[in-house]
Amino acid sequence: MTDVPTIRAFLEERHVALAAEAEGFAAREIAPLPAPADDAAARTQAREILRKLGRAGLIRHAVPAAYGGAPHGPDLRACALVRESLAAASPLADAVFALQCLGSMPITIAGSEALRQRWLPAIAAGEAMAAFVMTEREAGSDVASLRTTARREGDAYVLDGAKTLISNAGIADVHCVFASTDPAKGGKGVSCFVVEGGAPGLRFAGAQVLSAPHPLGEIRFEGCRVPAASRLGDEGAGLKIGYETLDRLRATVAAAACGMAARALDEAVAHARSRRQFGKPLGDLELVQEKIARSATDLAASRLLVYRAAWEKDRAGDARVTVPSAMAKAFATEAAQRIVDDAVQVLGGIGVLASHPVERLYRAVRALRIYEGTTEIQHLVIASHLLKEGK
Repeated sequence: MTDVPTIRAFLEERHVALAAEAEGFAAREIAPLPAPADDAAARTQAREILRKLGRAGLIRHAVPAAYGGAPHGPDLRACALVRESLAAASPLADAVFALQCLGSMPITIAGSEALRQRWLPAIAAGEAMAAFVMTEREAGSDVASLRTTARREGDAYVLDGAKTLISNAGIADVHCVFASTDPAKGGKGVSCFVVEGGAPGLRFAGAQVLSAPHPLGEIRFEGCRVPAASRLGDEGAGLKIGYETLDRLRATVAAAACGMAARALDEAVAHARSRRQFGKPLGDLELVQEKIARSATDLAASRLLVYRAAWEKDRAGDARVTVPSAMAKAFATEAAQRIVDDAVQVLGGIGVLASHPVERLYRAVRALRIYEGTTEIQHLVIASHLLKEGK
């Protein structure tokens, strides 16, 4: 599914080899899995997928080499290539991989040596499932307004509050949790903590059902006591850690969008070649050709934005690449929505059958325009940076 020639200028030889490896893995290990019928099945299958990813060594690209990662890890281009291949085969497999990246990155960025040694090798091997625990009912895009608190008591913190729309809720082994250690300071009082699954006071409050099966839910902290050594970075550094995590990985969300779009376009093209209407192939109809041409162009443009952003981050090291990442996510996720929708239109009736992969993509692709920063937030980020230049 990955169109390597289009993005070759942003890749090294190891990436070209990885693209083929990831595509082969997805075709061999992921595509044959049945689409989960509901969230319960998705939770079970997520564990199976995690083990497969761990055995294949694909999660290693999200983790530093010193902690069981790949030699160049974290490697954003590698993560983007893996996500693109996985998303084309299974949105759930993409989500499993994405959460290993997202849940481990705060530990990579700000974890103590003990926390890194404890969790990163297990995450890379697929032995520990990770979660990124930030969103609340009243704190989505406005992260600084979160209400979960972390109160210092001696050599520990006590967490109280509720989180919503959390992927891997109830099944994660390790959570990176954002909570306020000083509510009076607003965003500057937010800190980040590593909380082990099964910790006393950490409670799974229930599943939340998405349009596409996904292990999503609410969790609560009720006097959840965690060691002070589980804090990532200084008190008040939580939002900085969170934003840096999202900044690094945002382009990989766009890569997943490319994978879903590519699969939908392939299905549409195959159908247009084989389906006959009005005595000729469907693909001979000019309006069908227009949809296919527009989709292919949008997909090529999306990939260029995605891999440029990932390339810049791999070159920049710790420097932020906020604008390229925001551009990639905003454009690619919106384009993927259009491409999948056009594919449904080309397929006609079979495109809305629940058994068809394009119908499943239609349900799955919508969330990409929302999580890790909505399209509207990306536009605000891009514009604010441009307007500040030269001031």
